[in-house]
Amino acid sequence: MGEWLRTHAHVVRRLQWLVVLVYAVLLVVPALLPLPGPTARAWNHLTVLAEFAFWGLWWPFVLVSMVLFGRLWCGVLCPEGTLTEWAARHGRGLGVPRWMRWGGWPFVAFVGTTVYGQMVSVYQYPKAALLVLGGSTVAALVVGYLYTRGKRAWCRYLCPVNGVFALLSKLAPMHYRVDDEAWRRSLQTGAEAAAHAGPAGTPQPIRIVRRAAAPAVDCAPMQPLRHMQGASGCHMCGRCSGHQGAIALQWRSPTHEVVHLGATEATHWQTWLIVFGLLGVAIGAFHWSASPWFVAIKQAIATWLVERDIYWPLADDAPWWLLTHYPDQNDVFTWLDGALLLAYIGASALVWGGVTLALLALAVRLAGPWSRQRLHHLAQALIPLAGLGVFLGLSAITLTLLRGEGVFVPWANAARLALLAAASAWSLWLAAAIVRHWQGQQPPPLAPARTLAALLPFALALAWVDSAWGWLFWWW
Repeated sequence: MGEWLRTHAHVVRRLQWLVVLVYAVLLVVPALLPLPGPTARAWNHLTVLAEFAFWGLWWPFVLVSMVLFGRLWCGVLCPEGTLTEWAARHGRGLGVPRWMRWGGWPFVAFVGTTVYGQMVSVYQYPKAALLVLGGSTVAALVVGYLYTRGKRAWCRYLCPVNGVFALLSKLAPMHYRVDDEAWRRSLQTGAEAAAHAGPAGTPQPIRIVRRAAAPAVDCAPMQPLRHMQGASGCHMCGRCSGHQGAIALQWRSPTHEVVHLGATEATHWQTWLIVFGLLGVAIGAFHWSASPWFVAIKQAIATWLVERDIYWPLADDAPWWLLTHYPDQNDVFTWLDGALLLAYIGASALVWGGVTLALLALAVRLAGPWSRQRLHHLAQALIPLAGLGVFLGLSAITLTLLRGEGVFVPWANAARLALLAAASAWSLWLAAAIVRHWQGQQPPPLAPARTLAALLPFALALAWVDSAWGWLFWWW
């Protein structure tokens, strides 16, 4: 498959531009149409079709594809990747600036996009989708035009979902493996390097025949190919397949990158994205609209304000691009709504993420001497559950849209429970493998009892995260 992608690059390019065309139509045209009425369906109204395509199919199942195939979506299908690379081929070609290389952008971009999307109701309204998704696309074009020559600086550094995709692709059972020994052999001198004795037995000069250098690979995400070990930064486009006779698409253990490479490559920004982003901000973003706690707090504050003749927080005059404002749909946010939304998501991130981080720290300490790097390493074991949580939240939108089409899924809650159990088991398995990996390090090996002691608070962290989805799907 990797070789097919390399040798059929022209087919991939045509497919990429077809995706760009479909993306543009589904993003722009619905924003120009009137909002659909109560009888509109996906088969007779483009806006409903676009809503289902973006939020019911695209986002949840792109996340699934990351776990199954790595970042194949990024390298072959993503419209923003195609556009930013095209712009970079015709742009100014400036070097990547230092500010863009800051490691916190994946966390900041994910949190900012998630929160802003909730403020403008991006899942429900085409203008909001055009603003959020279209704004990201325009930014990708601008960054591509300004920086690098034919590369994807936007995708590598600034894309709002780059960090999430990089985390999930660590679990993919396939990657482009680099054989360092084969690479070294390809760079060595040719086989015709020999010394032979002359008539008097004097060695003759060695004759060296060097191979022609292999053509450089056009790696759009700018990966260090010879030293590439994991799949988190690779876009799986196949352009490097067969390079130097040393790169090939191969199977691997789904635990390999998290357990072995994470020991040195895990960073504090990845931990923040997992713990406070996917297991904090994302939970709050999916919670607030269904939470009776949110309604109770809002009513209590509104009553307190009215009793004191303070009315401006209850005004609903915010523009639609700042807070949801669709009076014809009886959907308008007041300033109080906006403030409470921000506070609720922030509090959710602190509560769910804070408790999870504390339990992780306890697990690391029970496993042996304290190490901050071990904390970041163990946090990687939460990736399956963190990714599934976002999938469950988005799939709830899928089910809502299906109900609007008259399609009901009575087994949805049973499937959710099974998926949560499977993801929790996967995370626990990764945690056990990580702790066993620590056992193999000196000094000294950890006793099995200490391993079990370390896994106990980790299991409590899994239960704590699962409870967040319990409130959303079963208890409220």
